Amino acid sequence: MWENFFVIFRNRIEPILSQSLAFATLTTASLIFTTLSLSFKADAQTLTVNNTEVTNYAQSVLAMEPKRQQAFEEIKKLIGGKEIPKIVCNDPNSMSSLPNKAKDIAVEYCNHSQKIVEDHGLSIDRFNQITLEIQNNNALKKEVYNTLLRIQNAPKPKFGDPNAR
Repeated sequence: MWENFFVIFRNRIEPILSQSLAFATLTTASLIFTTLSLSFKADAQTLTVNNTEVTNYAQSVLAMEPKRQQAFEEIKKLIGGKEIPKIVCNDPNSMSSLPNKAKDIAVEYCNHSQKIVEDHGLSIDRFNQITLEIQNNNALKKEVYNTLLRIQNAPKPKFGDPNAR
């Protein structure tokens, strides 16, 4: 599953339980962006990610997922029975085989996802660094996974609740 970590729209995620949603969402997060800058760094180097960054990363991933599913469905309808190609946000060539309208949907999704990441206090480079580190660092992967579960299972404020922020 992790070998497709950076692919957008490859597999539709239809979670049944919140745990499967958290895992699927974590996987999907990494499908959003790739970065080439880390490929030049030493493999033995471990990235330090603080608790705030883990929370911001998890919130970004969860915020992106509904739009990713929507974009996937729209592209799927536009291309009919054909297989949806790998779509990587920072590789315009990955979208070249899509019809123009489907390409527009993918670009809109990528732009929206970038804004989500930035709105949650991470740069795209930092998001990508964390994404890559998750692939090689089981402790970080578990921490992000647990944070996703915690956020999803947190009580949602009710409309009109004076205690809600």
